[in-house]
Amino acid sequence: MRISVSSDMDEPVARLLVTELGDRGHEVLVHGALRPGDDRRWAMCSEAAAREVADGRSDQAVVCCWTGTGASIAANKVSGVRAALCTDAYTADGARRWNDANVLALSLRLTSEPLLKEILDAWFTAEPDEEPEDRENLDRIERLDRGRTIAR
Repeated sequence: MRISVSSDMDEPVARLLVTELGDRGHEVLVHGALRPGDDRRWAMCSEAAAREVADGRSDQAVVCCWTGTGASIAANKVSGVRAALCTDAYTADGARRWNDANVLALSLRLTSEPLLKEILDAWFTAEPDEEPEDRENLDRIERLDRGRTIAR
């Protein structure tokens, strides 16, 4: 799987993320502080990684900033992206299962090495749920993403 990764800071957890994804057999495309000369601002590098997912150049992305909040907000502004800020494995599992999230957002401040591995395990193990209610929710999100007005 091809995964785009962005970080606005060259932090140990961001470098570990890239290594861990590579060790798991993924092709990793890096942005921001992880790529010399790239724009390090969280809005810019998160958008770049998310856009690769939206354009089909990457299967998924992981976007990082100090809290993870800014990176998730920026990624979610890209049409076709469903970014989820995950601070634990349970949330990562649910984001993939119930929300079919295609971008994982992480906090550089809160994510330790063991927690990173747990989150990645959950993220890559979970499959999107095919329950009708979950599919209806995702269909609604797609319509919102396209800017359609939805009657209540």
